[in-house]
Amino acid sequence: MKSKLSLIAFLFLSACGFTPMYGNLSGDSQKTEQVREVLSNIEIGNIPDAEGQYLRNLLIDRFYKEGYPDDARYILSVSPVQESVIDLDITKTSDATRGQMKVTTTMKLTDKTTGKVVLTRGLRSLNSFNILNSEFTNRVSKENTRKNALEDIARQVEQQIALYLNRQK
Repeated sequence: MKSKLSLIAFLFLSACGFTPMYGNLSGDSQKTEQVREVLSNIEIGNIPDAEGQYLRNLLIDRFYKEGYPDDARYILSVSPVQESVIDLDITKTSDATRGQMKVTTTMKLTDKTTGKVVLTRGLRSLNSFNILNSEFTNRVSKENTRKNALEDIARQVEQQIALYLNRQK
């Protein structure tokens, strides 16, 4: 009985039109390659502050597999990264044992030929970390959380642009 239900569910899932964004389905490999090609043809603008430069480097690693573009079709601009930390899990002695870091920014994709902004998205990443008695450990934990949040933002930027480009093709 369970096998019949799972077979029916599988058949419905395969007929729903779901396609993986980076998948290599027989008919979609050309489309995926086109999206990758356009991603490598996006100029990434400078992002202020150390966090912004780290995010820009992550985006460069994701977009430029074959080197920097000579004549990019799009310009990606990312607003300065905003970070806020709140204390969670307050003990009876008013000490926090967990912290939550929220990292936000906004991305804009501009078509260089028309000068029009074709895509604008607000991006956000929420991460938490332990707060311990050691100041050094807290700094390392907070920095690791910041890097994880920026990696998540970079993934979101790539995903949003790929989804936009998929709809345009």
